[in-house]
Amino acid sequence: MWSWLTKIASACLGPVRRCARTRKDEDDSDNGRGVADDLLWSRDLGRHAAGQFSFAVVQANEALEDHSQVETGSAATFVGVYDGHGGAEAARFISDHLFAHLIRLAQENGTISEDVVRSAFSATEEGFLTLVRRTRFIKPLIAAVGSCCLVGVIWRGTLYVANLGDSRAVIGVLGRSNKIVAEPLTRDHNASREEVRQELISRHPDDSQIVVLKHGVWRIKGIIQVSRTIGDAYLKRREFALDPSITRFRLSEPLRQPVLTAEPSIYTRVLNPQDKFIIFASDGLWEHLTNQQAVEIVHSNPRSGIAKRLVTAALKQAARKREMRYDDLRKVEKGIRRFFHDDITVVVVYIDHGLLQERDTSVPELSVRGFVDSVGPSNFSGITAIS
Repeated sequence: MWSWLTKIASACLGPVRRCARTRKDEDDSDNGRGVADDLLWSRDLGRHAAGQFSFAVVQANEALEDHSQVETGSAATFVGVYDGHGGAEAARFISDHLFAHLIRLAQENGTISEDVVRSAFSATEEGFLTLVRRTRFIKPLIAAVGSCCLVGVIWRGTLYVANLGDSRAVIGVLGRSNKIVAEPLTRDHNASREEVRQELISRHPDDSQIVVLKHGVWRIKGIIQVSRTIGDAYLKRREFALDPSITRFRLSEPLRQPVLTAEPSIYTRVLNPQDKFIIFASDGLWEHLTNQQAVEIVHSNPRSGIAKRLVTAALKQAARKREMRYDDLRKVEKGIRRFFHDDITVVVVYIDHGLLQERDTSVPELSVRGFVDSVGPSNFSGITAIS
């Protein structure tokens, strides 16, 4: 089974990796005026199984820590946004492995389900921890590398969304009087939220330092904001404890139990005609735009280049907050740019309901075949944004 899937993946992923870099933005300014942003890449419009999608990423860190992918086929669409921290290794690992685990598990179980998605996340986590175990003596800090993970799967008229961390999926729903309404599909796993802090406190009643307010920011153990991730091995298992001389990741006491988890929140939605599009984005977008602002931008503008338009709107807000001109922000180099905004990845997926597969899932064999075909060489197309 795995050998067969490996051959399929090899045949499919080769073309993807060759077009890993989306088109570098050469005309980011309105009507061609202004300064081009050398750190912005985009794909204006592409096709997926149930409509069209648009993609954009802007780099802020010295090395781009956001990775993402859109995998499309005749019967299914897969979207992944992976916001790394401490390095890019975890985000890159997820991009290379999670989709393959999902296909394998769908084949074994005869369907796509919340359990299948959850198991794909678990297999990816275990795979990355195995990589940490093998390489940490050469690169000790890999134990402190992690990533948020946001995934969407559209299959037979149903949307499955799973997330770890604070990347976010928001759906644009057409309400009364043709007003577009933003509905969040995910819950941010971030200690800035009261419910997340209470969840952590309830799980660690004997740890007075489980959440700490540090320089005005709530952090778990005074170190990290997100409570659910892939990776961050040193906050999950004692075997991956870091040298206490590394002050940035120093724990006040030895780890007694995991303080982070890789258990995703999963949401399932049968898509209806009022569901017009979904925005998948790393938290860099949501730091500057509200859910409603984002869906209104998508709803009121042409499809082509819409992801780039969202990124641009966020960058303009970032510049405004620092009382600087947008053109001046675009001249700031990577690394230094991180003082103004984070890496930002946006994928906008439009839903054309006439293209959705029939919602009859009574024949599992056909259901599985429909998804497996989506990664077959003749039906496959995709993008993977990699620094």
